[in-house]
Amino acid sequence: MELNFTKMHGLGNDFVVLDGSRTPIELDAIAARAIADRHFGIGCDQILIVDPPRNANADFGYRILNSDGSESGQCGNGARCFARYVREQGLTDKREIIVDVCDGQMVIEDLGGHRFRVALGVPAFAPAEIPLADFEQADSYTLDDVAGGPVEFAALAIGNPHAVLRVEDVDSAAVETVGPSLESHPAFPERVNVGFLQVVARDRVRLRVYERGAGETLACGSGAAAAVVAGIASGALDSHVSVELPGGVAEVDWAGPSKPVYLSGPAERVFDGKLVSSESKA
Repeated sequence: MELNFTKMHGLGNDFVVLDGSRTPIELDAIAARAIADRHFGIGCDQILIVDPPRNANADFGYRILNSDGSESGQCGNGARCFARYVREQGLTDKREIIVDVCDGQMVIEDLGGHRFRVALGVPAFAPAEIPLADFEQADSYTLDDVAGGPVEFAALAIGNPHAVLRVEDVDSAAVETVGPSLESHPAFPERVNVGFLQVVARDRVRLRVYERGAGETLACGSGAAAAVVAGIASGALDSHVSVELPGGVAEVDWAGPSKPVYLSGPAERVFDGKLVSSESKA
């Protein structure tokens, strides 16, 4: 396999970006894991693939592969990098692009200075839409059989399923134990991103996220959006919130039920290269 790629990151959440808009790109899970391997491959949290649009009103299609080879439904940090990539590669000169994703469309706006604003869609709270099994819709849920004891969380979907836990201090939160245990819990049949949310003020939070298929990352865009939406829904946060992630600060805006959530932040290009083999190590 020989592919040109660009390595990018959004607040430390890093990506390998591939252009499949003119020549189709198909990667199986083995090839994706080989590319994402930080010792034997390029190394990344996710692989982003630019595809032709599926709908007449869209500019591009957008696929996301996690570092374990599974497919993700949404990636807000990746969307910003996607937008910078297609503009810098000369694939479009639009400052606002419409992108087909697996469950709908997103709109990405170039704010200038390598900053982008992503419309992530309307959050879904119904358990069947998340999906969350064997629960009726509620403001919060509790599971007793999670590593470390009972865990209370809010649950919602923004492209991906999310569980949001309120903690006193993200630095001491049990991300390494509760994260993987909840991420793969049978209550979440499609697994779940697990956010650990510390409310600092009504317009500022701190957050760590254990992502399904990738583990803890330096930033998770849809996770930041989900954490803020959960905080607003509970009455703890205002409609505009700064989210302090290990990799930097994102901004989230949500006007309330039935309204889309918006994520703003930077997108950085690290280097360009050519992938000559994605074979895994022997």
